[in-house]
Amino acid sequence: MASSLASPSPVLKKPVKLACIQLAAGSDKQANLEHARSKVLEAAQAGAGIIVLPECFNSPYGCDFFPRYAETLLPSPPPRDQSPSFHALSAMAAEAGAYLVGGSIPERDPQVPDRYYNTSLTFDRRGRLLATHRKVHLFDIDIPGKITFRESDVLSPGNKVTVVDLPDYGRIGVAICYDVRFPELAAIAARKGCFALVYPGAFNLTTGPMHWKLLAQGRAVDNQVYVALCSPARDVSGPYHAWGHSMIVDPLAEVVVEAEEKEAIVSWGLDNGKIEEVRRNIPLTTQRRFDVYPDVSQGDVKFTEEGLP
Repeated sequence: MASSLASPSPVLKKPVKLACIQLAAGSDKQANLEHARSKVLEAAQAGAGIIVLPECFNSPYGCDFFPRYAETLLPSPPPRDQSPSFHALSAMAAEAGAYLVGGSIPERDPQVPDRYYNTSLTFDRRGRLLATHRKVHLFDIDIPGKITFRESDVLSPGNKVTVVDLPDYGRIGVAICYDVRFPELAAIAARKGCFALVYPGAFNLTTGPMHWKLLAQGRAVDNQVYVALCSPARDVSGPYHAWGHSMIVDPLAEVVVEAEEKEAIVSWGLDNGKIEEVRRNIPLTTQRRFDVYPDVSQGDVKFTEEGLP
């Protein structure tokens, strides 16, 4: 029996170039913000309409750094002295005239002392905030002899799926790093009509070669949409060595562009025709069996934007 609950077609209203900016962040927040601005403008000048920054682009990545670099984002918009990164991202988006997925920054909860989040802010072409995503799944792993990391020692998890409406183009799903390992978030976003899934992320030299590309391709092949992973550049002199290899994967799960480990901008033109072609040739969206298993996009799903169907 074919599903009677076919997902809404992911409508990319017109072709758009998406760019992932792979850059390294040092200890000077203001220098990090200025560096990000120069690269955002460079990507925009090359024709990108959607620009993505990496996870923790305004600070070094690590549990010891989150409280030191955290900014208070609420109530929104925050005062400039309370969140210089918010205002820098807003200004970048407006100056570039592009939609900006602002990687992520450490966020301080104004109501609860010592509560922090890993938070991504998405702005429109005029610099207005469209959506906020707090990392839902915290990176708590222990691979003996290789890496131990516990974000939950400092961070609290978000509790919502983030689907962002870009009025010029359509919907994208935004999540952060470890979120990519959980296919439910991606499936929900795709079934809500997203044409792309965007993940600022900072995989390391253990998990990066293991699964970075595999997870990007997995989310793409599962959902037949574009997937963008945007990593920090690798800085071997810093405390955390990111894998790099920012990439864009098409709806057929082919890696169409990939960076190496150094600073770089990688971009690709997204086209709704490619999504339609893949879904026509391999019609997963009409062959799902919700009489056998549940549709994870139905029921009590929490969104960062109220009122999404």
